[in-house]
Order: sequence, then C-alpha cells, then structure tokens
Amino acid sequence: MYIEFIYFIYIYIYFHFSVHLLKINKFPRLMDFFKSKGVVYKSVTDVNLGPDSTEFYLQANVKAPRMAGIVVKIFSWLLESIFGNFLLYMLKRNNLIHKHITNADIEESPLYVPSHQFEDHKEQEIKCLDSALTSPEKVHLAIDCLPTTLEKPINGTKASFNRWTIMDYFGAYTSQDITPNMVAERFIASVNESSKPPLQMGFFINYNVEDILKQANESTLRYQKGEPISVLDGVLVAVKDEIDCLPYPTTGGTKWLHKQRSCTDDACCVKRLRLCGAILVGKTNMHELGAGTSGINPHYGASRNPYDVNRIAGGSSSGSASVVSAGLCPIALGVDGGGSVRMPAALCGVVGLKPTFGRIPHDGVLPLNWTVGMVGILAGTVEDSLIAYAAISGQIPSHQPSSLPAKINLPLLPLTKSLSDIKLAKYDKWFDDCSDDIRICCSHALSKLHGQYGWKIEDVTLPEIEEMRLAHYLTIASECHTALDSFRNKKLAEFGWDARVAVNIYSAFSSMEYIKAQKMRNRQLQFYKKIFSKADVIVSPMTGVTAYQIQNDALKTGELDYVNGAALIRYSIAGNFLGLPAVTVPVGYDKLGLPIGLQLIGKPWAEATLIHLAFAMQSICLSEYRKPAIFYDLLRKN
Repeated sequence: MYIEFIYFIYIYIYFHFSVHLLKINKFPRLMDFFKSKGVVYKSVTDVNLGPDSTEFYLQANVKAPRMAGIVVKIFSWLLESIFGNFLLYMLKRNNLIHKHITNADIEESPLYVPSHQFEDHKEQEIKCLDSALTSPEKVHLAIDCLPTTLEKPINGTKASFNRWTIMDYFGAYTSQDITPNMVAERFIASVNESSKPPLQMGFFINYNVEDILKQANESTLRYQKGEPISVLDGVLVAVKDEIDCLPYPTTGGTKWLHKQRSCTDDACCVKRLRLCGAILVGKTNMHELGAGTSGINPHYGASRNPYDVNRIAGGSSSGSASVVSAGLCPIALGVDGGGSVRMPAALCGVVGLKPTFGRIPHDGVLPLNWTVGMVGILAGTVEDSLIAYAAISGQIPSHQPSSLPAKINLPLLPLTKSLSDIKLAKYDKWFDDCSDDIRICCSHALSKLHGQYGWKIEDVTLPEIEEMRLAHYLTIASECHTALDSFRNKKLAEFGWDARVAVNIYSAFSSMEYIKAQKMRNRQLQFYKKIFSKADVIVSPMTGVTAYQIQNDALKTGELDYVNGAALIRYSIAGNFLGLPAVTVPVGYDKLGLPIGLQLIGKPWAEATLIHLAFAMQSICLSEYRKPAIFYDLLRKN
C-alpha cells in the first residue's frame, strides 16, 4: 500500500506541473520532452529465425503497480479528471508502447483480420468430415476416433486421478446405472453448496434450476426409450456469460450490458450442442467484459481455483475452467481473446482448445473483440475436447464464402503413436521466461514426449514477442472501446472499478496506433509462416506463473495487476492476434501443487495434429494427475 501511495504522490506532482504548463500554453512542449524515439523495424526477409539468430529477446517491461481497493478507485478518478490524458500518455510511454508501436517505423502493410485461406496440410492419421453433416452426425464420427476403453496410457501406468468423461456419462446413462435427471439434481445441489460460505467458489453468474431439470427429464426419457440423440445427450455443459444461451441474459460479467443488448436466441455453438442433446446448465462467471486475467469479478464474486480456493482461476473464462476442474461439467464453452480459454485451463489443470479463427461461428457472442476473440473449449480430457470440437466446428452454410470451405479433420487417436516426422519448434529464451517450476516441469514433459515418440525438437527464434503483446493489447483495447462507445459514459458508474480503469485506458489509442498494430500483426504472421514451413507446431509453457493468491482488497473492486497479467498471457498472444489454433494440456504441478500447462500452437486449420500431440502429451502425464481440493463426483454410486 505504501508503494502505491508514493506512486500517486508522484503522479500528483506531475499533474500540478502539467496544469501550470497548460495555463501558459507549454503542454505540447512537455509532450515533446517526454516523446520517445520509435524503433525502426528491419525487413522481415532480413530477420534470422534460426537458433543462431542475434535477435534481442525483450522481456515484458510492465511499469504499473498492483492496484485494488481505495487505490484503484483513486486511479480511476484521476483517469477521468482533466489530468487523465496526460496520465494515459505517461503510462503508454513508460510501458514502451510509444517506442515499439506509436513512433515505430513498420514497413509491412496492415492486416486487420487474421483469417486464413484454407490449406490442406496433409495431416496424418485423420478422418475427414463432410461439411454437410449435422452436429450429432459429426459427434458420432468423432467417437470412432477415440481410443477404446481397454487401451492403457502410453507409458503403461494407470492414472491416479481421472475426471468423468463424456463417454463415462454416456455409459452410465445407457446402462441405467444413473439418469440425467439424477446427475442434474446432484449438480444443482453441488452448485448450491459451492456458492455459499466457506467455499464461495463463484462458478456461475446465472443458472436456472427449473430449466436444467426440464432438459434433464427430456434426456432421461430419451434414454428410457433407447433413443439418445448422441453421446452428448444428458451431458452437462456450462457456457461463459459472453455467449448467448437461452433462457439466460448475456451479461459479459457486468450488471448492465444485458439491459442494453437482449439475448433472443442461442449462439450458434450453443445451438449445435443443444441439437446433440447436451444439457446447458447456466452461464459461468467471468472477468468483467473480459478485461482482465484474474477472474475476480466484483459483481458476482471471484472464480476460485479448485486446487486452492484462495487462488485465482484465471480469466477471463474463469468460471468455465473452474467448473470443469471441479468435476461439475466434463466440458464448458469459453471465449479466448488473449488466452482467455487456455490460460485459465492451465491454471485449473484442464484442457483448453482454441481453434483457428473462423473455425467456429461467432454468431451470438458479445462483439467485444471481433478480430482476436474466438469461441474455445474447456474439457477434462483431450478426448472430450475432440467431441465438443466436432459438435460445434464448421461454418454456417449461409455464411460460406465463394471459395471452398475449410475441411474438418478429426485425429484418429488410437493411431497417434504412428505419427512420423513430427517437428516441434522451440524458442529457448521465450520458453524459459517463466517461473523455475514451470520451466522445469514443461522441459521435463517435452523431453518425455521426445523420448517416447522420437519427434524432433527444432530450435528456432521467434522475434518481437513482447512487441506483438503490445500490438495485441492495443488491438483488443481499441476494439473493446469501440464496442462499448455508445453507452460507456452513461454506464460508467455501473462498471467494477478495475473494468472502469481498463475501459478508460482502452480509450487512449489513436487510429494511427491501431493501424501500426495491424502492421505488426502482418509482420508477425510472416514470421510464423516461415517457422511453420519447417515445423508442425510451436511448443511453449502456457503461462509464466501459476495461480496467484486472491487478496481481500480485490473482492469488492477487482484489481489491476498488469505485472502478473503480462506473465499469465506471455505465451497466449499468437493464437489470438494471428488467428492460429492452440491447445494447452496439463503436464504437472509446482511445489505448491498448483497445475502447470504446456501449450502447442499449430498451423491454420491443423487442429487434428494439435489434438494428436495433446493426446500424446496427456497419455504420458496421465499417471501423475492429481485430484483438486474441491471436486464433485456426479456419477458416484451412492
């Protein structure tokens, strides 16, 4: 608290100095005094991406103190005062946005949307789906891609802990050991218990007991008749409150947005799951407007990590990650704008899959960040992520472009061990820019993957990673500011304090800065294409730190913690900014028993290869998986 106080005294002095200069018309000269020289980026063709590259690795240079409680309120008031523009200017300058984006010389043309022309990568051991198939038909074919229940983990050992899978639910229902109605009742009781002291897990913003039981009764009748729609029939699925799902309003984690934008229909991804017989159980908690990485929401409570309830679940799809981790649902939907599916999945010890930009229709999703945000899947296992992916992927026929639609390939998981000549690109300086526990765990997991399968690890250089993070932040901020512009001012008092600060900062970027950020997007995509010409995937940790402590001063105001936030999203950005598919799979734990995830980033439209490799990694680590402290067994016998 003392540090924050000194920081504000420093700002106060600056403000009074700037007011004096304003009065004597010398404020422009003050800005010139603070102006930083921009980077001149060399041509993409002149950048060495090999292991012997001399490209400088710039670590995150976040200069902003953690703020919560009264401090974040004061900061918000300052931003909204006559001194706000000057403060925003200084924040951008001190965090190197001016140097690397605003005043930079970037020769590439801007790329505004990371859409990719379909390219057939000739993936190995796959099943190709007909784009005309219905969602239940796709799910049926996905089942043929799963390993049999008799198959053991690749290392021959048994798992110490397993979450119930979609196939476990389907098996229990078809054998009539349990009914969807019984599972739904257990779910409702568990959520009710978890929402009260002492747990206060903050799983859901909204769930409707009557609607859940109605869906469960309908599913139970279908099983009694021997007519389930698919293996997803009766399976509980939670939905992030950024995605339309009737009968619930879509709040985006706010107290007001649903009053401005009515939910009149299911989002396309929700419709497809409903067509498969899935039970949609409610809207999960999220960081307000997706404007943070902790999942602490001052309106609906903090989403807590099932491995340690005093720690964050991560954001912004915090509730979705937490409910899957705690066993309440085998799968959940999230939206990933800056690692918002993959990062909480890693922190909560589950699988997070973000497909290629455009692979899943965005219809019915809040338009907060339309060129970086994508629907993603959180699941207890890689196999369940595959089933959900099959159910919701594929463009809406009426939205198909004139060119051929992207083919949907599913991986034949029993044949994963047959994959040959797989190359995994690894940039050591980036890979190692994390806590020691994460670095050691992920390196060990990668070594085991190499040893078990013989797949090659190729050393590469990925330049300007921090610069891309700044360009992504500028992009997502500008898009969110634009989306909220029509009612931001009149609803400002209803924002949580941390979100209020965030949207004020989002307003700080100009059209020129936005265009330069898109130039950086084009530049980075060219780098990644070069890497993918020689490798199948890029491998990294999923986060730079594990789940950190929830502090009491953040519960009512939210918090701004850009230092931890930058560490959490360090490895996420390419998936969103460049529209690439990416998956995270649990590979171990830190010294405190908190989960660690390994990330695989793939070529556009090559989800099948990613899922193959994630399954291989899961099979190796399966025997070491641990049960979270908070876990609900909805298929228990008694």
